[in-house]
Amino acid sequence: MRVHAQMLEENQRRQRRRFETYDPPKGVIPEAIRPAVLAMDTTPYDMLNGSYPDAVIGGFPGYPYLSQMAQLPEYRRMVSVMAEEMTRKWINVTVAGDGDESKAARVTQLAAALARYRVQEAFRLAAGHDGFFGRGQIYLDMRSPTGLSAWTEAEELRSPLFISAKKIARGALHALRVVDPVWTYPGMYNADNPLSNDFYQPTEWYVMEKTVHASRLLNFVSRPVPDMLKAAYNFGELSLTQMAEPYVNNWLRTRDSVGDTLHAFSLSGIKTKLGTALQGKYDPGYTQRAELFNQTRDNRGLLILDKEEEDFFQVNTPLSGLDTLQAQAQEHMFFVSGIPSVKFAGLSPTGLNASSEGEIRVFYDTIAALQEKLFRKPLKRVLDIIQLSEFGDIDPDITFEFEPLHELTREQQATLRKIEAETDQIYASVGAMTNNEVREKLAADPDSPYSRLDLRGDIDIDDDEALFDDDKEEQERKAPEVDPPERRD
Repeated sequence: MRVHAQMLEENQRRQRRRFETYDPPKGVIPEAIRPAVLAMDTTPYDMLNGSYPDAVIGGFPGYPYLSQMAQLPEYRRMVSVMAEEMTRKWINVTVAGDGDESKAARVTQLAAALARYRVQEAFRLAAGHDGFFGRGQIYLDMRSPTGLSAWTEAEELRSPLFISAKKIARGALHALRVVDPVWTYPGMYNADNPLSNDFYQPTEWYVMEKTVHASRLLNFVSRPVPDMLKAAYNFGELSLTQMAEPYVNNWLRTRDSVGDTLHAFSLSGIKTKLGTALQGKYDPGYTQRAELFNQTRDNRGLLILDKEEEDFFQVNTPLSGLDTLQAQAQEHMFFVSGIPSVKFAGLSPTGLNASSEGEIRVFYDTIAALQEKLFRKPLKRVLDIIQLSEFGDIDPDITFEFEPLHELTREQQATLRKIEAETDQIYASVGAMTNNEVREKLAADPDSPYSRLDLRGDIDIDDDEALFDDDKEEQERKAPEVDPPERRD
């Protein structure tokens, strides 16, 4: 018995990926030390592959495979939504406590520097690499003491980048550059002492045969793998695309199956004489009969059958429920990333009083947690480096907060302002605050329509005097007209 080669290939394709040593492309590691660097990986791959043979995810698929997956709209949409939402509203640089005018001026200059160095765009690309490939990296392009970029001087590139004015002079920061993980490979790392703080933490990276100290690269890893798998994943993580692959494959298979069913939901045929054709002899009447049937099979055609030797039959496949099956297969993709259907595919929930407001709020909470987990430490480092490069020192009172993603509608904002105004009125009536303090509050609120209110002319109102004036005006309006004395005479 011989099995068709295509069936063997399909069966091999369905087998899970094996864990094996990651081999970077030629040119990433210097060729002189390549064997020694690759020999650092002492992971027991045979034990890993034999411990769980029915695993669905399997080993690291490699960057070329992940790059091809990034071309599919399902994966690209999934990763793009996450990266764009994490950087859509970005950050607000603030001063802790009551800052003076000099600190406010520094905050303004810092915000301009963040825009000039395109930090927001760099972090968005790094978050995308984290989703597509399992690791994002940003290279801090610094100028050496000679004024050239550090990557032009091998010794400077290998030296640590300390956050100190002695190391980072004014004007030292040149740019932030996002590097694809395929061009990097970890150098030396501690794999012997789990009690050390640098256990499985590379102290240097090889970037196209250049040795770069780890402090000059910002790493973005949101889904780290266990230590035993770090070398196999090139010290990256389980990418979002690899996690979603079984669900996306199921969706693509269901989508194609539904399309094929719609394409051939009705099968028509003729029972006719096939003796000559089945004997391997040429029978022009057989093919001509099939062509005649295809030409007259539409609703306006007339099908004529041989009364003695032919018969017609038709089999229709029921189509009810196909839309539900396809929708469920599509919703399974949303589960992996946690993206609501209205964000992922623009599909609004159906049914009476259906709303996606709750799902979007939960999604924004997830994004806020990812921002804190993935962006907080790198952003703090970038902010300190920019301060040293721009001002020569670091102000410890300057910090930042991520702006909230949820936005109120105009109607909700108006309702909120009305409630706050009524609250201020109550406080003012009991003497808890004055009118001038209410004006200061409105002027200091960036979301208030009165945020630019001029406070140079304070309003001092005597409540008793105002009430007296109102009563006097009301009495004069209600009093009857009386002719002057000269007219009565």
